[in-house]
Amino acid sequence: MYQDMYERWLAADLDDPDLKPELESVKDDDAAIQDRFAVSLKFGTAGLRGVIGAGTNRMNIYVVRQATQGLANWVKTQGGTQTVAISYDSRIKSDLFARTAAQVLAANGIKVRIYKALMPVPALSFATRYYNCNAGIMVTASHNPAKYNGYKAYGPDGCQMTDEAADIVYAEIQKTDVLTGAKLISFEDGLAQGLIEYVGDDCINALYQAIEARSIRPGICKTAGLKLVYSPLNGSGLPISRSCPSRRTRMATSRPARTPTPKFSRRCGWVWNWPKNPARI
Repeated sequence: MYQDMYERWLAADLDDPDLKPELESVKDDDAAIQDRFAVSLKFGTAGLRGVIGAGTNRMNIYVVRQATQGLANWVKTQGGTQTVAISYDSRIKSDLFARTAAQVLAANGIKVRIYKALMPVPALSFATRYYNCNAGIMVTASHNPAKYNGYKAYGPDGCQMTDEAADIVYAEIQKTDVLTGAKLISFEDGLAQGLIEYVGDDCINALYQAIEARSIRPGICKTAGLKLVYSPLNGSGLPISRSCPSRRTRMATSRPARTPTPKFSRRCGWVWNWPKNPARI
């Protein structure tokens, strides 16, 4: 059966140009084909997670489309605002997967609020609550190696989806053909129709204000002379560290982990030489 699925993918006109060369490269390797097609990534409370590549057991735009169609089917039974928030990190294809999810949701008549640039998981959770969304999607694979990516689903409370909801979404995913079952419109059409909107500055500023409001003994940092060395984890935490209005502590960022780097830096050590003019946050 997995060989039949492989042949179907190989014959299909695939939208991601990276997939067909990979499929052709394993044409005579039964073990490689089996690894990619014998099973499918399973959706659970943590969403999906897998190696990026071609096949039902890999993270790619077709698996993302299928998962999002399942999520959309569930959202449409929930009433409320019929809105889903989306964010993504600096991993390989994270921005592509985020836009793909938005395209499927918009095609189902579900409104989308997506960040214009990468933002960390707490920012997704905040946007989900701020816009009273039915769900949230975070494209990330957390601590896994660079070859992985993932798709985390959140409930209206901004927390990880419950077992009950995840089971319903998974059942809907299984009803959806991985290559052709998801509804789809272009990202540009979604924007033009008002179904896809970027997360506004009002939400981002509210996030920073909420962080500020949770400071414990905020005055102590002004006189303590504290110095902080911070790793933005290859860029995903950098926007908040630079923009948060709490400007009380001198901070330097770890240079190897400062820039968004999909393949991750091998040198994630700290910057031991304190800069002359460190950023103040």
